[in-house]
Amino acid sequence: MQKFWKKKKVFFPIAAGILLFIAIFWYVNDYYHSNESVQEYLSGEDMVSVTEMKEGLYLNGPGKDTAIIFYPGAKVEYTAYLPLFHKVAEQGIDCFLVKMPCNLAVLGQNKAEKIIDSYDYEHWYLSGHSLGGAMAASYASGHLETLDGLVLLAAYPTKSLESENFSVVSIYGSEDGVLNMEKVEDGTALMPADYTEVCIEGGNHAQFGDYGEQKGDNDAAIGREEQQDETVTAILQMINE
Repeated sequence: MQKFWKKKKVFFPIAAGILLFIAIFWYVNDYYHSNESVQEYLSGEDMVSVTEMKEGLYLNGPGKDTAIIFYPGAKVEYTAYLPLFHKVAEQGIDCFLVKMPCNLAVLGQNKAEKIIDSYDYEHWYLSGHSLGGAMAASYASGHLETLDGLVLLAAYPTKSLESENFSVVSIYGSEDGVLNMEKVEDGTALMPADYTEVCIEGGNHAQFGDYGEQKGDNDAAIGREEQQDETVTAILQMINE
C-alpha cells in the first residue's frame, strides 16, 4: 500500500503538468487567422513596400518623417490588419505591424521600444486593437515624451495618458458586441486634453481587421472596407492636426 501511494504522488503531478501543457498548447493555437485575401498585400505595391522583419511587418510608403506602430487584438493574426494599415501607409504614414508572442499583446507590451530605437522618424504614434490597444495604451503611458499620440481601436486605457503634447483618438463601431463601453467611458478620465472619440455608425469589433467574425460580436451594418476607410480618415485627422 505504501508503494502505491508513492507512485500516486508521482503520477498526479506529472499528469497535471501534461494536461496543463495540452491546455496551453490548445489555447495559443486557437486564434483568428487572416483572410486569404490579405496575401495580396504581402507582395507590396509601387506606393507601399511590405517588408518582413523580426518584429513583424514594415509598411514603407511615400512618407518620410512619421510612423505608427500597431499592436493586434488578442488571438488575432497580425497580418489581418494589413489592408487597414496599407491604406494608412499610402497616405504618408509608415506602419509597423507587430507580431506578438502567441498572438497576445500582453506578452509583448514593450515591442515598440526596439522599433523606435532602430528607425529614425521624427514623429511616432502607437496604436492597437482591443487587448492590443490596452497594451499600447499601457506602454504609451510610460513613454509620453517619446510618442506623439495614440490610436485606440475598440480599446481603452487603464493608466493616465495626460500630457500637454500628446494626442489620443478612440475609434469604435456602434455595433461592437465585444467592447465594454463602460470601461471606455471610465477611460476618458485618463485622457489628455487633445482627445477625440469617433463612433463609426454601423461598424463592429472585428472589421478593423480582416479575420472574419469574432465570437460575441454583433453583425455590422456597413462593409469592412467602409469601416476601415472611416478609420483611416479618423487616424489621419488626428495626426495631421
